[in-house]
Amino acid sequence: MLFLLAALLFLAVAIAILIKFATTDGDFTLISKGPPNKKEIEGKVVWITGASRGIGEILAGQYVNLGAKVILSARNVSELERVKTELVATCPPSRVEVLPLDLASGEESLKEAVEKAESLFSGSGVDCMIHNAAFERPKRKALEETEEALQATFNINVLGTINLTRLLAPYMLKRGRGHFVVMSSAAGKCPAPGQAIYSASKHALNGYFHTLRSELCQKGIKVTVVCPGPIQTVKLSGAGSSGQSDSTEKRVPSERCAELTIVAASHGLKEAWISYQPVLLVMYLIQYMPTIGYWFMDKIGANRLDAAAKKSNTYSWKLFFGEKKKTT
Repeated sequence: MLFLLAALLFLAVAIAILIKFATTDGDFTLISKGPPNKKEIEGKVVWITGASRGIGEILAGQYVNLGAKVILSARNVSELERVKTELVATCPPSRVEVLPLDLASGEESLKEAVEKAESLFSGSGVDCMIHNAAFERPKRKALEETEEALQATFNINVLGTINLTRLLAPYMLKRGRGHFVVMSSAAGKCPAPGQAIYSASKHALNGYFHTLRSELCQKGIKVTVVCPGPIQTVKLSGAGSSGQSDSTEKRVPSERCAELTIVAASHGLKEAWISYQPVLLVMYLIQYMPTIGYWFMDKIGANRLDAAAKKSNTYSWKLFFGEKKKTT
């Protein structure tokens, strides 16, 4: 009798876990943390790149609401001013600053931006740097990409982001504390048919920042790498989203992605995944059963390219089986 009860209890728990996994929008560690840790946010200076729209703009609003001071950076000055105007309607103007920034502008320009950021808010320095800006092109085959696309993507996604980190980190090290939050992508963990260069740039970021954390964690520097899957955005954004290609695609809302990003950062997670199924399942397979995970992606690769060309759902379970051929 006890054995039967134990078996039923085990079965109930297993079913509950499966249901949770099927309906969740993030990895289990991330979801288990609950709300953001406000103690790690209140009064802190948070510098956000790509803050003129999309995830960056939403992150700025949520951080301000949680008591942080924010520095908004992007290339579009007028959009930055718009975001600032909207934010100061709900918080004191002294908690929001605009700092125009082009990640591809070269080291001297980035150095000036870092010095300016460090001098804001009475010179208190940057506590948290959120690397959100990114460059992404429409889906296309890997062998169709051009050198121009390769350079444009890597200049912003990789070189600009790493150079900005390299210039800011010494200030954090001098204070003995600092946090880099990197908006990577599920494409930085898994193959992403149709997004080869974008995927390569995100893999590069993951490698650099996980290594950086290993080198500096004992000196007070934290690194959180966030890997979103498809995100619901109006415009293309730099947070792992590939834009709106089909209304049937199930995407995590931008506000939820921003919320979970702040949860991951404020709880000091090293890496966090944000996505619905089937992308989340593929990430788990690649991480823990790579042979099966890569086999799965090989099965859907060509079908995903076809779906992208037809502007249909590129994140569907149906990609695994392919489209049925019509009979005449």
